[in-house]
Amino acid sequence: MKPPLRDILIVEDEVDLLRLGQLCLQTLGGFQVTAAATGRQALDCARANRPDLVLLDVMMPVMDGPSTLAAFRADPRLKNVPVIFMTARVRPAEVAEYFALGADGVIAKPYDAEDLLRQIGAVWDGFHAGDA
Repeated sequence: MKPPLRDILIVEDEVDLLRLGQLCLQTLGGFQVTAAATGRQALDCARANRPDLVLLDVMMPVMDGPSTLAAFRADPRLKNVPVIFMTARVRPAEVAEYFALGADGVIAKPYDAEDLLRQIGAVWDGFHAGDA
C-alpha cells in the first residue's frame, strides 16, 4: 500500500520562489514543508528529519542540485528519498541527464500551483507503483 505523502523538503536559493513554493505546498497541498536555501542546508534538514520527498532546484551556488542529489544518493539514510528537480532547463537532453543522475522527476519552471501539485502526485504515485 502506498504511504501518504506528508513531509516535503523544498530547496531553492531564490527567496521569493522558496516562499511561494512553501506556501503553495502547505496551503493548497496540505503538506508539512521544510524549506532550505542551499544544498548543504538541505542535507542537514533531511538528516535531522527525513522527508518523504524533496523538491530540488538545479541551479544553486556552491552546492548545485546535481551535487546535492549525489550527496542524497550516497547517504544510506537518504538514498531512497524521491527527489524531483525543479528547473527552467528542460530541453530533452538536459532532462535525460537529470534522470541519469538519479532524479525521480523533473518539474519545469515556471510552474503554477496546480501543476506543481499534480506533478508531485504523479512522481509519488510512480515511485510507489510497485507497493502492495
